Amino acid sequence: MSKIIVLGGGESGVGAALLAKSKGFDVFLSDQGTLKEAFKKTLSDHNIRFEEGQHTLEEILSANEVIISPGIPEKNEVVKKIKEKNIPLISEIEFAVRYTSAKIIAITGSNGKTTTTLLTYHLLKEAGYRVGLAGNIGQSFAKQVLENNHEYYVLEISSFQLDRCISFSPDVAILLNITPDHLDRYEYKFENYIASKFRIFQNADLAKTCIFWEDDEVIQANKKGIPSSHFSTISSKNNHCDAFISADKITLKTGEVDLATAPIQGPHNAINMSAAILAAQSVGISLDTIKELLPTFHNAPHRLEPCGLSNGVHFVNDSKATNVDAVYYALNSFNQPIILMMGGVDKGNEYEVLDQLVKDKVKALICLGKDNEKLMTHFSGICEAIFSTDNLQIAVQKSLEWGVDGDVVLLSPACASFDLFKNYEDRGDQFKQTVKQLTHGN
Repeated sequence: MSKIIVLGGGESGVGAALLAKSKGFDVFLSDQGTLKEAFKKTLSDHNIRFEEGQHTLEEILSANEVIISPGIPEKNEVVKKIKEKNIPLISEIEFAVRYTSAKIIAITGSNGKTTTTLLTYHLLKEAGYRVGLAGNIGQSFAKQVLENNHEYYVLEISSFQLDRCISFSPDVAILLNITPDHLDRYEYKFENYIASKFRIFQNADLAKTCIFWEDDEVIQANKKGIPSSHFSTISSKNNHCDAFISADKITLKTGEVDLATAPIQGPHNAINMSAAILAAQSVGISLDTIKELLPTFHNAPHRLEPCGLSNGVHFVNDSKATNVDAVYYALNSFNQPIILMMGGVDKGNEYEVLDQLVKDKVKALICLGKDNEKLMTHFSGICEAIFSTDNLQIAVQKSLEWGVDGDVVLLSPACASFDLFKNYEDRGDQFKQTVKQLTHGN
């Protein structure tokens, strides 16, 4: 009997263990941390052996194949030992796709993945398709393959998941953009991160649909990495592309979509929406149906989410903006004066791309993190008013002092959240709660 080791006991790991067990493998799950009680019960109920708080190397190195959590980096000592023994290391995505005949729509990019994934899923689901939502969002892909009979899956795919995809070949592959992110996981080499993102196309052929934002300079420079000739392109410069974005509409080969009434606003969301529309059309949904379904879409929280109004000052939670490019998009979404909150765990960020926007749009900068020195040094002289704190309540109070009628207080951090918060959701939730408390819900 072949033996599969699952490294990491989160949602994806437990799902992969369940699927592997159902397919007759000898399965052992190992997690360096503490497993959730619900996950431990699930594993026990299915007679799957597991450990927590350690990695037993002898057990792990006896595997025929290892399914690894995307959160475990290459520099991990256990990963190094596995690679030394030439044991195949794969992602949950790579494993689960072996056991489904469903068509796969896979979406990646430095920014906009979740919004595009959710909108694509919404369009398919509301059009009556049997469709699952998985990958870097929602329930485990492997568990859904085990328990459901979907005809389509819409998968949000991170670079970490793509790193461990070998034969994965989605029917529709979408690459939204590539900007520096997670460079701490890629030896601080942008080219390594680019190569990871382009793995979404690594097994594309003439039967596949490859959708991408052709105005992205990095994608253009590496376009030879898209082997399919079946392109569907999005642009705001080339009006001969498949989705042309102008100031007020998206023009497609089959008609137009009005941006003024779109369910998600901002120039970056016009790209996300175009990608979702092209994906939906590629599986047979008409533009008329898509236009009927768009108004009923609601985006996930923490993405340019309005969360308060006090004395004419609007508060916006964009906690999911964990890299510089996401902040660039966010700043471009407002014409009002902005009080910008940034900070957290820097991931090798280069802030120069924001300089002109900060000069033009940001009246004050609040640096929120344990170590704000890099932000303070860079933006002093660019932004007239700068304040540093490691306390969210003090940060919001300062924004209320600075804010006047018509201003926007924008939490768009450009950094990871782990210095002060559990994750970006916790950061966004605490921001919303603090705004509510300090503005008395007004």
